[in-house]
Amino acid sequence: MADRDTLPLPLEVRARLAELELELSEGDITQKGYEKKRAKLIGAYLPHPPGVEPSVQAERRPPVTPSSSRYHRRRSSGTRDERYRSDVHTEAVQAALAKHKERKMAVPMPSKRRSLVVQTSMDAYTPPDTSSGSDGEGSLHGEGTPTSSHGSISMEHWISRAIHGSTTSSTTSSSSTQSGGSGAAGRLADVLAQTHVGPLAYLSLKRKKVPGPVENGNSLRRSCEFGSELVWPPLEPEENHSAPPDVTSYASEHSAQVERPQVSTTPRPTTKYGNAELMETGDGVPVSSRVSAKIQQLVNTLKRPKRPPLREFFVDDFEELLEVQQPDPNQPRPEGAQMLAIRGEQMGVVTNWPPSLEAALQRWGTISPKAPCLTTMDTNGKALYVLTYGKLWTRSMKVAYNILHKLGTKQEPMLRPGDRVALVFPNNDPAAFMVAFYGCLLAEVVPVPIEVPLTRKDAGSQQIGFLLGSCGVTVALTSDACHKGLPKSPTGEIPQFKGWPKLLWFVTESKHLSKPPRDWYPHIKDANNDTAYIEYKTCKDGSVLGVTVMRIAMLTHCQGLTQSCCYAEAETIVNVLDFKKDVGLWHGILTSVMNMMHVISIPYSLMKVNPLSWIQKVCQYKAKVACVKSRDMHWALVAHRDQRDIDLSSLRMLLVADGSNPWSISSCDAFLNVFQSKGLRAEVICPCASSPEALTVAIRRPTDDCNLPPGRGVLSMHGLSYGVIRVDTEEKLSVLTVQDVGTVMPGALMCVVKPDGVPQLCKTDEIGEVCVCSIATGTSYYGLSGMTKNTFEVFPMSSSGAPISEYPFTRTGLLGFVGPGGLAFIAGKMDGLMVVAGRRHNADDIVATALAVEPMKFVYRGRIAVFSITVLHDERIVVVAEQRPDSTEEDSFQWMSRVLQAIDGIHQVGVYCLALVPSNTLPKTPLGGIHLSETKQQFLEGSLHPCNVLMCPHTCVSNLPKPRQKQPEIGPASVMVGNLVSGKRIAQASGRDLGQMEDNDQFLFLSEVLQWRAQTTPDHVLYTLLNSRGAIASSLTCLQLHKRAEKIAALLAERGHLQDGDHVALVYPPGIDLIAAFYGCLYCGCVPITVRPPHPQNIATTLPTVKMIVEVSRSACVMTSQAICKLLRSKEATAAVDVRTWPPVLDTDDLPKKKPPHLQKPSNPDTLAYLDFSVSTTGMLAGVKMSHTATSAFCRSIKLQCELYPSREVAICLDPYCGLGFVLWCLCSVYSGHQSILIPPSELEVNPALWLMAVSQYRVRDTFCSYSVMELCTKGLGLQTEQLKTRGLDLSRVRTCVVVAEERPRIALTQSFSKLFKDLGLHPRAVSTSFGCRVNLAICLQGTSGPDPTTVFVDMRALRHDRVRLVERGSPHSLPLMESGKILPGVRIIIANPETKGPLGDSHLGEIWVHSSHNASGYFTVYGDESLQSDHFSSRLSFGDTQTVWARTGYLGFLRRTELTDASGERHDALYVVGALDEAMELRGMRYHPIDIETSVIRTHKSIMECAVFTWTNLLVVVVELDGSEQEALDLVPLVTNSVLEEHYLIVGVVVVVDVGVIPINSRGEKQRMHLRDGFLADQLDPIYVAYNM
Repeated sequence: MADRDTLPLPLEVRARLAELELELSEGDITQKGYEKKRAKLIGAYLPHPPGVEPSVQAERRPPVTPSSSRYHRRRSSGTRDERYRSDVHTEAVQAALAKHKERKMAVPMPSKRRSLVVQTSMDAYTPPDTSSGSDGEGSLHGEGTPTSSHGSISMEHWISRAIHGSTTSSTTSSSSTQSGGSGAAGRLADVLAQTHVGPLAYLSLKRKKVPGPVENGNSLRRSCEFGSELVWPPLEPEENHSAPPDVTSYASEHSAQVERPQVSTTPRPTTKYGNAELMETGDGVPVSSRVSAKIQQLVNTLKRPKRPPLREFFVDDFEELLEVQQPDPNQPRPEGAQMLAIRGEQMGVVTNWPPSLEAALQRWGTISPKAPCLTTMDTNGKALYVLTYGKLWTRSMKVAYNILHKLGTKQEPMLRPGDRVALVFPNNDPAAFMVAFYGCLLAEVVPVPIEVPLTRKDAGSQQIGFLLGSCGVTVALTSDACHKGLPKSPTGEIPQFKGWPKLLWFVTESKHLSKPPRDWYPHIKDANNDTAYIEYKTCKDGSVLGVTVMRIAMLTHCQGLTQSCCYAEAETIVNVLDFKKDVGLWHGILTSVMNMMHVISIPYSLMKVNPLSWIQKVCQYKAKVACVKSRDMHWALVAHRDQRDIDLSSLRMLLVADGSNPWSISSCDAFLNVFQSKGLRAEVICPCASSPEALTVAIRRPTDDCNLPPGRGVLSMHGLSYGVIRVDTEEKLSVLTVQDVGTVMPGALMCVVKPDGVPQLCKTDEIGEVCVCSIATGTSYYGLSGMTKNTFEVFPMSSSGAPISEYPFTRTGLLGFVGPGGLAFIAGKMDGLMVVAGRRHNADDIVATALAVEPMKFVYRGRIAVFSITVLHDERIVVVAEQRPDSTEEDSFQWMSRVLQAIDGIHQVGVYCLALVPSNTLPKTPLGGIHLSETKQQFLEGSLHPCNVLMCPHTCVSNLPKPRQKQPEIGPASVMVGNLVSGKRIAQASGRDLGQMEDNDQFLFLSEVLQWRAQTTPDHVLYTLLNSRGAIASSLTCLQLHKRAEKIAALLAERGHLQDGDHVALVYPPGIDLIAAFYGCLYCGCVPITVRPPHPQNIATTLPTVKMIVEVSRSACVMTSQAICKLLRSKEATAAVDVRTWPPVLDTDDLPKKKPPHLQKPSNPDTLAYLDFSVSTTGMLAGVKMSHTATSAFCRSIKLQCELYPSREVAICLDPYCGLGFVLWCLCSVYSGHQSILIPPSELEVNPALWLMAVSQYRVRDTFCSYSVMELCTKGLGLQTEQLKTRGLDLSRVRTCVVVAEERPRIALTQSFSKLFKDLGLHPRAVSTSFGCRVNLAICLQGTSGPDPTTVFVDMRALRHDRVRLVERGSPHSLPLMESGKILPGVRIIIANPETKGPLGDSHLGEIWVHSSHNASGYFTVYGDESLQSDHFSSRLSFGDTQTVWARTGYLGFLRRTELTDASGERHDALYVVGALDEAMELRGMRYHPIDIETSVIRTHKSIMECAVFTWTNLLVVVVELDGSEQEALDLVPLVTNSVLEEHYLIVGVVVVVDVGVIPINSRGEKQRMHLRDGFLADQLDPIYVAYNM
């Protein structure tokens, strides 16, 4: 490689390089920045090839590969945290991955929007025409260097090529995995992504919207009002898998494909995914990026047998049992004898041992005041300050005197002996800490050392505050520098940190303190049972506990350490550990003073700058002992090369504080390997095991006997997961190598007990929790007696049930066993334990496996968090790592899939979720590690903001309930007695009779009713239209409407030359013209069809819908207003549809003066009155035929239900184009004579209060609206109720406010509307819903009389089995359902089984069938699909009443007889609509309704605005709209998956995150899920992120 024969590098350059290495491993600089700086540093020392400028040489450096230089050879082994590295383990992982390769698992890559990918720094990208070796074709290799002619392709040319042409062969494979934007823009994005553009990376790519028609009534979101068959143009088969064709345009031809000149002369090997295999479909053909292909691939992956199949057992209909993990009959079981407690050696009695630590301090402070006690370092490694024993003694006395006598008043001192005091000192000031600590001991107050709070919101800082509060801390001691550095409020005070008690900050520097009087001396007692200090401990869940340590325990512990470590007076010890707690405190602050030792303290900040500093200090001071962590050994390994004068022969003990971490062994071995030549002896390395509760548990003694080899154990991971010790398996793959941590402490007793349940002694070949009985342990968790009892007062029992000792033991929180020779081995921590499916896994082991997956260059070694979360009654493993900024999507994804396979291969456990976050974003602990509980908290809250997520619920979740087999339903053979079906009442109900005729009911036709009204009440106002200001825009009396209709009839006869029975499309905005045109058609015998006009701002997507309805309805002419006429002939219209094929267009603003010769009267009441066209929620366009008989019966039924008379006024805020909305807007007023106040919904977007103000102003008693209108009012007026009150808005007269809908009532919306406007007089019982569908436009409608609408709570689990089981409100799995209004007069309903067509009992969910005189008479289709017709409109029951002809609504629901009575005195039957049959999803043999899953999903995160679900090839696809930054998109994936699993027992297959407004909604505010599905499969949603769950 380039620098094989380099010139020797000077020392300062090497030091700077080592520093750079460290910065990179810490994530402080990017890889790119690192390479630049490194190239600069060593550029001068590289030999130049002849004739090449040095600068060019630096530019054209090959990509950094592990072998490219000596420095890099170190890095390739991974940077920080070598404690996890093990060559054996790496080989094992590789073998496990190789096994997986044979299985050939293709994993579909998630699709990410460009803007999410292009977040990394600008200079990480270079255009394709520079010779940067960004893709491994480095110029120094000489392969694939572009020739000069190709290299000089101009940027403009390159971009224009990107837009026109398809990508070249070398990029095909990568483009095939991008779900780029649509069409040319997407192609540009693809090329930008593949070729790494510089400044152009920030081009904003305008996205084309989904071709969903937009309606003027609803510009809030995109709406779709047409059949899905005609939405998406057909796709051609794709040639050579270039970028997908532009499916967003209506033109079907391809955009011109221009071949691009090759940028690279050698074809690159195709990128590989997942398993480093090419993504393949079932038959081995490489797939393109099309979503459908990815889903197919996902399905193929999931088909492979992964876990043993679910066990069969009987599932009761209601109690869905979760699969219980059965124990594996072949699992290893412990076979050894019961272990015995191990006793440490006698504590030696040394005559001159001091009776307490304060006595020791007094002794050394007076006998040898000049002896050095502590030397502190600055960040350059220079000795900053030497604290002598004399100074320590006098200053501690000064602090003691001041805190006892100078705080508070003489009568009321703030601190008394025994009070707790916080010690807040930074990690680089051990001297001030030591003085304050001993000052507290002398004053007999209890120090609580904690970390310095840097901001008000530090990770975990709040929990520390709780600890201080519970300890009753009121004073915090701190140093001058630290006090100045604390965050201050503008007034200069230190603010109260979140969760902290109010503290007095007291600075302990001598210059701020008063001198104690001559005669004052602290009272020095022998060590007793008073609390000496409290050490904080962070638990697995993030809570902080305080472990109290008594004075006698502190002294005994120091004596035990002195004996074990053979400490002698005046020895020098180098301490790299945190001196505030744990091993650093015990050795560097306490035991050192007992033995008058000299501590050289190395702060963390110096280690970051110079990782060798501790080794240099050992050499400089000829130190005998060093206290380090394996991390410090690893850093020294990284930086030690070429450091000449290292001599470690003075060391007699190298104490490894985290020696109990099983992965520290590799650091110890590697360190010994390298430094043995520098005088380090093998027996010097002494790992120890410790815990906050038990202090030092065991420690390897420093011996002079080099023949005594340390203990090693190579254990089977499989055995460990069952808590059993099995030495080395046949596989040799999944093993854990552990080293001993020496023997138990002097004077202590140690045993191992089962980790859960009764503390029973383990067998000798069993792993358990280590317990210690000794004076030298903590005594309690401060203030928590219950937890204290469980931890500090444990009585281990033998198998016979007898306690093994009368003295209590303390649980250490360490998992391990005692090996031969009484050596203790630690295999993990209780805190890191994850119990998945009954097997135990240690977080550290999982981290190590993840780190052994090569290549490691995509993530930072020391920045991996592993924890478990509980989903569906079992723990699930989550791995979170920090991704390097320079790794590409594919690299990271490939690494992630390899990690999953490695963990599966080695631990036989599935990872539920693997997330990569941007570098430096995981919450840190004060010393730079990862704050685990905070990371977990952020993951569960959805605030971690990962940049890559891979979920594997399919492989991990094996305890789902068994899929349901359908039982055969009741057949005709079952006995029907009266109205019972096998013991249940038949679910049937009917509205009241239509009753006797009134004067206008004698007319068969609406046209006759209008003529009659024009004669009898000519000036009675029928219609009033309001504008957005609430003023009357226009109105119509009976006579005006009649006259206007006559003129329109004349226009149709004259200009349109229409025959009786011709169809006429009415394309009008909501208003009075529409009504007049409708009656004009009736007058001349034509059949009207109302059509929503195209949206002027969005002609391209809304006009095709209009055209389609005109064509499908076979309209002979189109009637419209002048404005819309112009719109239909505009340029945009010509571009959107073929204008030449329109039928004649008549403009009704220009009417003839004369009236027609005669008005048509239909010959037969069963002939067509009008056609009603609408899009169902499944996206189907369906027109139904309404006869004159049905129309009149319909109006009559509504008149009776709502008690409508000429004196009434009704406010209508609905779209007047189909269903009940049209009938109320156009027909009812003419029939019943009441005045209709018409409010077009589109006006509410300008003035949300318009509808309610009109209702109040006109004192309306009955009003009708849609869900969209109600939502607009709830959201738009929510905060304005007080203002509206002052403006005089009064809703107290409203008796019915009906939401017109064709779906399950949206109970949350109606309730929030009722609550919101309750203060304005709205009675909650007034708000109700109606229900209609295609076969019958209104089945239920809450009338004026009759009982209030009822709400029931049903069991959602039973509902999935088509059973209705009522439960109490608030019970688990309960679902509230509201009655859909009262059944209309003349309507009969029965609930039937949709498959067998048999009647059902009232505890069953079935299809609602309806029999009524206003049923529609059939579909109006071009295709004439007769079978569908007869099935939907004229079905008969298979048994029971087989004579009645029913229409099938296509909706599932149930009937319930309530306790209420209706007008006739009968008990009232309520109809509950559950959902559309077409939309219900059959999954795992059960029926799910999309809305239930959507409700769960919307609740999971505040940024989820809307959600829609659908299935595709048996996979559940969840689409969520993200209202927030795109960084939050990936947070939603695990949350959505969790909530659907927990609440519905379903595994989500695909999670799609899109922008707000992408989920299409029709004019009634219903989601068009099938449109969404088609758009998703045709790659037209432009999602922010698509995650394919494995």
